[in-house]
Amino acid sequence: MWAHIRPDQNGGDPAIVRHGAAFFDVDNTLMRGASIYYFARGLAARDLFTTRDLLRFAWGQAVFRLSGSERPEHIHAAREAALAFVAGHAVDDLVSLCEEIYDETMSDRIWEGARRLVRRHLDAGQSVWLVTATPVELAEIIKRKLGLTGALGTVAETVDGVYTGRLVGDLLHGPAKAEAVRALARSEGLDLSACAAYSDSCNDLPMLSLVGHPNAVNPDDALREHAEERGWPVHEFRRHRVKLRVGVSAAVAGAVGGAVAVGMIRRRRGTPDQR
Repeated sequence: MWAHIRPDQNGGDPAIVRHGAAFFDVDNTLMRGASIYYFARGLAARDLFTTRDLLRFAWGQAVFRLSGSERPEHIHAAREAALAFVAGHAVDDLVSLCEEIYDETMSDRIWEGARRLVRRHLDAGQSVWLVTATPVELAEIIKRKLGLTGALGTVAETVDGVYTGRLVGDLLHGPAKAEAVRALARSEGLDLSACAAYSDSCNDLPMLSLVGHPNAVNPDDALREHAEERGWPVHEFRRHRVKLRVGVSAAVAGAVGGAVAVGMIRRRRGTPDQR
């Protein structure tokens, strides 16, 4: 399922908005790494997440950054950990935390090359939408901070302003992204043949294949091969990609070390490490 956030009313030419738009994945496309991990790390720093949970996120994040792939078990683990945490918390409180954590740990991880791509579409008068498995509340903050038009993201169920710990539908991932973009195009009067889409993952091929101008950004091997065969533009913003792959053990050690450090700080404060 997906959330539809209405575009900002900025007085732009409605004819341009109707005919063209750009759709951006977030993790490893717009932002270096996984946004849900940075959110989890921010929660851990506030003693709102256990060291065990952060270690799980750290491992998934290290593998994600080095391989550029989205494995189902990592996605499932991230979903379950996030839902378990938010259950019983007020939406307003979590949104405020998202704001803080974005400013502290995410804003400087936006790829500069991705910013240029976004700006190119905005300067041309096109709308720019995020389409991501990231929780829609976090996607909305990223959208607003970057001055984008709207965001489609995964929706967590709420009752009376409090998270229940369940999803509305499922993650906005894979074919669900294409379905969401198609529905958005109908409601906004977009011509998909005039639209562009950007992603790093072969999991997003349904969305990329839906538009007239698909682009691969920091692509995984399968997407890179697919893009090169079809002549799609490939944008590579990562540096020293080969060296990063070789350095898996060092990267994982660093991520795990950070999680252990959080646990040590907690114990000094007398905060329980497990819940």
